[in-house]
Amino acid sequence: MRLLIAITGASGSVYAQRLLDNIDCRAHEVHVMLSLYAPQVIAEELGEGLKLPEGVQQHSHRSMNVPFASGSNPPDAMVIIPCTMGTLGRVAHGVSSDSLLRCADVMLKERKKLILVPRETPLSLIHVKNLELLLLAGATILPANPSYYTRPQTVEQVADTVVARVLDHLGLPQKLVARWRDEEE
Repeated sequence: MRLLIAITGASGSVYAQRLLDNIDCRAHEVHVMLSLYAPQVIAEELGEGLKLPEGVQQHSHRSMNVPFASGSNPPDAMVIIPCTMGTLGRVAHGVSSDSLLRCADVMLKERKKLILVPRETPLSLIHVKNLELLLLAGATILPANPSYYTRPQTVEQVADTVVARVLDHLGLPQKLVARWRDEEE
């Protein structure tokens, strides 16, 4: 699978790091793109910075020469994790002012898998309308709402409950979180 992971300036850099940590980069072609403010948030939240696994290719959001900025060369899937509401709104309205936004636009127009992981609360009516537009356009909205039935003990384990769902929606295997069990008789 050719996968583009976009990281924006929303709080929740740990989600992106855990996703990168749990994709087999030998089996999949993985690309990363950071928004303008992502490095600043990453520096605040991930003391040692973002650790890219070997083989991951990084692209600038400033260059329209990235391979995925054209419908003739889309990746199989794109995940924006975490996703700011500003990015989400620009994607919802087709604003392609940088290559990260253009790649998301390409995913929608080519009917490829686009997963957005917004991390915001509370939501305004504008946010809800933008979410609606994206759902109607074919995107998957997977909010960064962790679950607790596995009784996570660390920040990473809490983040893994969301990352596991992202991996599920990508169709990639995950061993981060146990599946909910069938009801016992």
